[in-house]
Amino acid sequence: MLVLDQVKRGDPRLRYLAAGFFLGFAVLLVGLWYVQIVSQRKYAESQKIQSFRTVRVPAARGRILDRNGQVLADNQPRFNINLFLEDIRPQFIYEYTNAVRKEFVAAHHRKPKKDELFELEKLARYRVVSNIVWKVSSAVLPQPLALNPFVFEKSYTEKRAIPMSIVTDLTAQQIALFTEKNSDLPGIELEVEPYRFYPYGSLAAHVLGYVQREQHEEKSEDNEISFHYRLPDYQGVTGLEGGFDEDLRGHAGAKAILVNNIGYRQSEETWVESSPGKSVVLTLDLDIQKAAERALLMSGPDTRGAAVVLNCKTGDILAMASAPSYDLNMFVRPRDFGTNDWDRLRDDVLTPQYNRALQGAYHPGSTFKILVALTCFENGIMGPEDTMTHPGYYKLGKRPIHDLAPAGTYNFKEAFKHSCNSYFIDFGLKAGVEKLEEMGQRFNLGQKTGVVQPALEQAGYFPSIGQKVTKDGERWTDWHSAILCIGQGEIMVTPLQMALMVGAVANGGKLLKPRLAVQLEDPISKTGLESMPPAQVEREINVSPRSLELVRQAMRADVEEEGGTGKLAFIPGMGICGKTGTAQIKKNGRIDHVTWFVSFAPFDNPKYAVVIMVESGSSGGGTCAPKAKEIYKTIQRLDLDRLKHMAGE
Repeated sequence: MLVLDQVKRGDPRLRYLAAGFFLGFAVLLVGLWYVQIVSQRKYAESQKIQSFRTVRVPAARGRILDRNGQVLADNQPRFNINLFLEDIRPQFIYEYTNAVRKEFVAAHHRKPKKDELFELEKLARYRVVSNIVWKVSSAVLPQPLALNPFVFEKSYTEKRAIPMSIVTDLTAQQIALFTEKNSDLPGIELEVEPYRFYPYGSLAAHVLGYVQREQHEEKSEDNEISFHYRLPDYQGVTGLEGGFDEDLRGHAGAKAILVNNIGYRQSEETWVESSPGKSVVLTLDLDIQKAAERALLMSGPDTRGAAVVLNCKTGDILAMASAPSYDLNMFVRPRDFGTNDWDRLRDDVLTPQYNRALQGAYHPGSTFKILVALTCFENGIMGPEDTMTHPGYYKLGKRPIHDLAPAGTYNFKEAFKHSCNSYFIDFGLKAGVEKLEEMGQRFNLGQKTGVVQPALEQAGYFPSIGQKVTKDGERWTDWHSAILCIGQGEIMVTPLQMALMVGAVANGGKLLKPRLAVQLEDPISKTGLESMPPAQVEREINVSPRSLELVRQAMRADVEEEGGTGKLAFIPGMGICGKTGTAQIKKNGRIDHVTWFVSFAPFDNPKYAVVIMVESGSSGGGTCAPKAKEIYKTIQRLDLDRLKHMAGE
């Protein structure tokens, strides 16, 4: 107690020493309290987090519907057999102890070394899992599966906490066999997951596009959760599946798997529920789309062509077909398709994945005479009764231009009906190429329509006003102007561009923006979330009503009157107005044809524009007009059904 006595007597040095001692002791006590009490929760929480493995759970993909709610792309359940490795750990230990290790000792007459133990444990795991895979697959498959040791070891090392897939996409019969024979195997579970399904196979394949399993393992998420594992997800590749991919995907969910110190699953908990993607409602009409695709195949399964049906009042695309087509389910269920299907998909001539309605650029042939007529009427070069005597060809210098129209004297309507080249070349040259180019510019020929992503659409080609050279660098001559008048040479258009052109002629001069999607729809409430406005006018073409009426009357005569090249499209009472076209192209050293029929109906109240294009056809009137007729028959029936429904019949 001597020190205390000295402190009491007022020894200042001892007082300072005592104060320092008690202060240091207090600091130690506070630190101990902080570590034991305050930090305990943080460390416990950190340990808990380190024991969790986060898993991204993809959402069900949104559906794609036609304008009447008919499903064009949907989801169906896919049944898979999975193996949970944590449930068979006792079998790993048993196999190692009672088989693999004993075999090693018997073969080498010694105990395994430390580095050999790891390989023996791998062998034991592989044997157990391989045996289970063989039992399951032999029960449900014609040919039992052999387990790839490298694939298994990668799954065990990197994804031990999530189930390992053994057999995917089981049929109903396989599910029954599995339930009967192997459902009691330890670690085996039947899992259900959604997969993309196209109920009509190849219908509207080029519009819808297809999906594939996403290849990228790492991708940032909106909820900023860092995932250890990502379950397979679908990604839109082409068409609307690609264009609306973010909306169709929905929002992925997240679950946490609690693992033990060696990485096996102990339990799991859902952190965020996935929400399904939005539905996309299209302007397409399923019945008209079916009719368009049937019409193209009238010439056989190897037909190369396109069909576009447009509402010329609103710009809605009611059908867009390209032939040949392909089954969209090939990319989600490849096992259902044979080698011949895949070979056809890669055929360099048929090119089934090529969307000829949007990506095909072709000479329009005599369908371009519609614009030549408008140019001549608007500039006072030609009147409806102006005539020309046609000798059977048009001679320009030393180079005669062939003409299928019989020799004779023609006024405008007769020349239009018989598609007389000489008549339109003669008056087109009088108007001048700059006037023709200016009229083509009004209709946006040679420009993309913007209906889809720019990369998925072809612009075609149309000369600029006052162009002095061709696209190949040749000096522009009267020859180039003459063949431009009949839709050849320096002009390439897509079927969609021609549908918009004929739609503008039909509706009184409004060039519309085409529309493929009506709205995005909530998948649960079926209410609209975002609408795309109809009837957007790209521009007024500024052509007089008189000129438009003269062309419309001639288009009607081409279908309804004797001698018209579009006669095979005639339907009584439908009021179909059209123009045929046949363009010659050199292909592999021989002459081939691109055939057209562009049209609208009905004459008195135009609503529909129908354009047909077929490669290697015989003629526009013989090949394409009958196909348009089949489409108009469906339209006529649908309109009649709607009228009956409105009348309450």
